Amino acid sequence: MDNLVTADNVGDVLNSALNAGEGLLHLSPTWVPRSFLHPGKRIRLHPQDYYAYGADRGGIDERWFASTTDAANEGRVWHEGQSFVRFEGKRFLLKDAVAEAGRQLIGPKMWDAHGRWPVYSKFFDNMGPIPHHMHQSFDDAKLVGQQGKPESYYFPPQYNNCDNNFPYTFMGLEPGTTKDQVRRCLENWDRGENGILDLSKAYRLKRGSGWLIPPGVLHAPGSLCTYEPQWGSDVFGMYQNIVEGRYVPWSLLVKDMPADKHDDLDFIVEQLDWERNVDPEFKDHNYLEPITADSGDGWRDDWVVYGTVDGAQLFSSKRLTLEPGAKCVLRDPGASGWITVQGKGRMGKLALQTPTMIRFGAETEDEVFITHEAAGRGVEIENTGSEPLEGLRYFGPDTFDSVPAVGSYQS
Repeated sequence: MDNLVTADNVGDVLNSALNAGEGLLHLSPTWVPRSFLHPGKRIRLHPQDYYAYGADRGGIDERWFASTTDAANEGRVWHEGQSFVRFEGKRFLLKDAVAEAGRQLIGPKMWDAHGRWPVYSKFFDNMGPIPHHMHQSFDDAKLVGQQGKPESYYFPPQYNNCDNNFPYTFMGLEPGTTKDQVRRCLENWDRGENGILDLSKAYRLKRGSGWLIPPGVLHAPGSLCTYEPQWGSDVFGMYQNIVEGRYVPWSLLVKDMPADKHDDLDFIVEQLDWERNVDPEFKDHNYLEPITADSGDGWRDDWVVYGTVDGAQLFSSKRLTLEPGAKCVLRDPGASGWITVQGKGRMGKLALQTPTMIRFGAETEDEVFITHEAAGRGVEIENTGSEPLEGLRYFGPDTFDSVPAVGSYQS
């Protein structure tokens, strides 16, 4: 990258970008392939570019937002998963910007607690379902020097013009399922389809709704394009061995488990959060519908991801919608990563424009990092187009004094 500014030189250009954008930073698209998945082709990447990393790397089925997290892919390029800030023809890692000016960008509270931007979000877009898998808890991930990964889902209508092959997600296990039954599925890894989905239940996916998925909970995401705020980690274990005729290697089950436990079936089963997996009220405890947080003349701000994991507020997300000609001032208590999903307008001095098609490596005007300082001052957003302007923004841990509880949309 000829225009790359390295970490030891990022200070001056970062200050210039922050001054010019009044605390707002334009981000470049961050594309991530997965070798074992089939792209859903709704994330607006040019059709010729879905295999831009090479056929051996697999198709691009993810776009990551405001990320300082590495994608845990074999054969990855050095910056895979990392977001770049762009300013006057130069590019530098958001990770380096946070390291340089963390208190200004993410706030003193988050910087002192974590020393990084500890969350990220992405579009996750597949043609069909993916394997029944889980993400390790913080304690289990620590065994291999990683962090756990709770995550959440929201299904934006603007990126779901079609269902693709399987708009249902298996989640958890049927109440009454035993650990021995799951163990037998692992024993049958090399004897044909291991049958773990026979122990689970699928839920139909609904545009404009979402889910909160704690670590240790099995899930096999379906084929709606998903916006996924989550903790900044890429740990996982695949518990299903064949999906749509594609074999899943054992290495993808145990990649984030201690090496001496790779053949220990009891240990592998124990990494599941059993109580949450067999919860007879799973939907009530995990399903999300939008809740209006604030509104005004021609605009509305809705919670789309909320709730806590083991009592901790780890991440959350809001959806801002403005009618043509409307404007509002957002004042949030912390930094956020913004992606525009519909329409055009401006955020402060930065232009907002939702692309129809993006070439691999091209710049866009749809993604912004709203720094802690800018969020506190207030950011004016205006719809200058002829259709609604809508954007999704996600927040890090403990940004708000409180967030709605899962299930509160019903009250």
